Amino acid sequence: MLDKLVNRPWKVLESKNILKIGPWLSVRGEHVQMPNGRVIDSWFTLEFPNWVSVIAETTDGRLVMIDQYRHGIGQTRYEIVAGVIDEGETPLHAAQRELLEETGFGGGEWSEFMVLSPNTSNHNNLSYTFLAKGVTLIQPQHQEATEDIHVHVADKEDVRELVMQGGVLQALHAAPLLKYFLMEAPSDSPCRGEAKG
Repeated sequence: MLDKLVNRPWKVLESKNILKIGPWLSVRGEHVQMPNGRVIDSWFTLEFPNWVSVIAETTDGRLVMIDQYRHGIGQTRYEIVAGVIDEGETPLHAAQRELLEETGFGGGEWSEFMVLSPNTSNHNNLSYTFLAKGVTLIQPQHQEATEDIHVHVADKEDVRELVMQGGVLQALHAAPLLKYFLMEAPSDSPCRGEAKG
């Protein structure tokens, strides 16, 4: 068994905003001191809004996937639905809104499935993944001007194979899908786990 975790925060000696780009990103520079007394002159934290993603399961047991071009890596990739939590929104409402806008699917039963940090070292935000079971197509897509999203409704085994072959490159999407498939494994499977979010 692992020992009880003891938090050892750094002391902030000086903090200032270095850069702000619209509502999506700001950079904070800090002068900090570690618990052992060592001083770090320049530590930079990227400040983002919190994010959401959705594993959406249809009434016939298939999964709603999307593909879109990601300019950061210059590739079109498979993903689960994801987006930004707007100011004043709850994570659940943001997830439901994103699924409806990006795919036209909605309804069903929703539960919080997993919470992840994009990068614990220098990001300040969290990503909330929800599991939506029993969703149905209820309206056309409503994409933003910067979105070019294609929707795929796929058998679970096909998505599992996609994930295992590295076809979902976004880590914040691959990790919840891996947890989902571990929890879907037969109860006598050695890889079955009652993982916690």
